[in-house]
Order: sequence, then structure tokens, then C-alpha cells
Amino acid sequence: MNNTTLSLLKSYMRKEHQAIGDLLTSPFPGMETLIETILNAKGRVVFIGIGKSGHIGKKLAATFASTGTPAIFVHGTEALHGDLGMIHVDDIAILLSNSGETQEMLALLPSLKKMGVRQVAFTGYRQSSLAMACELSIEIRVTTEADDLGLAPSSSSTAVLVVGDALALTLSHLKQFTRQNFGLYHPGGTLGKLAV
Repeated sequence: MNNTTLSLLKSYMRKEHQAIGDLLTSPFPGMETLIETILNAKGRVVFIGIGKSGHIGKKLAATFASTGTPAIFVHGTEALHGDLGMIHVDDIAILLSNSGETQEMLALLPSLKKMGVRQVAFTGYRQSSLAMACELSIEIRVTTEADDLGLAPSSSSTAVLVVGDALALTLSHLKQFTRQNFGLYHPGGTLGKLAV
């Protein structure tokens, strides 16, 4: 890789790095409430998303589950066609949509409300339709995506991943999740061996 190509690659990395750095000054209104809600929940955290947000949701569900907070992922489109049955009244649904205008996410809200499931929006815009319709919203905003067009989910999806990971680890710490617990959930592979 020549210096020009490497410099270009690092310029995109720098943009995502800057987006994460900007988040550190966010007051994250509603986050304390969300943490308390999850800590006191009888059910699971259910991440719902489509597209890139769906991929991030899958990863976050896995991280939450492996660090002591029961969680699953439900694909937003599949949820509209029966997979809402995977969600229970005691669960907390976290709906991921950077724009907050994703039609599949908005279409789920009436059913989730009828089911009595708490709805939380993770979105880039606190005034979006999704944020306004959910009981609680966490704004995870970036000024621009990292790509040349400013369109490809990159900085925004990375931001949600970082905030979600931090939330999972905060919950794990507050629950006093131990190395032994971690080892129990990782009986195979190197991580399980390192934990015991």
C-alpha cells in the first residue's frame, strides 16, 4: 500500500474517530433512566433494526448477553411478519434507526404499545418521528458520515456501536458481573479459558 492510499484510508478512520470524540461531550439525556430501567427489568433487552442498524443491533445483543444482560435481536422486517411474537411484555425494545424515520420501525410501534412493551429509540435525531413516538429516546448524533458522499452509514453506525457497547459494559459493572460469570457464558474458545 503506497503512502497516498494509506493516507486516504487513515483520513476515513480519522473522521470516524472524530465522530466518537464528539460523543464524549454529549449529556445523553435519558441514559440514566434507561440504565435504571434495564437494571430493574424482568425481561430482556430486544434490539430491533434493519440494514446497517440491524447489523449493529445483532452485535449489541450479543455483547449484552455475554456480559450479563439478557438480550436478543429481532429483525425489523421479520418483526412485521410474526417475529413480534418473540417479544414479551417484560422486555425492553430498543429500536435502532439513525434517521428515526425508517418506516419498518415506525410500523412496529402500535403493536409494541398494545403488547405493553417499553420502547426506546436509538436515533441520530431527537425530533425524529421514532424518537417522538417512543417512551424514551437516546440521541446518538454525528455531524456527517465518513465517506466522500456523506451518505454511507459509517460514523453513525460506529457511534451507535460504541454507545451500545459502553451501555452494556456499564450494566455489567453495576451488576457486578464476574470473571466466573463470563467464563460460564464462554465455555468454548480462548475467551472462556482466559476468564477462569
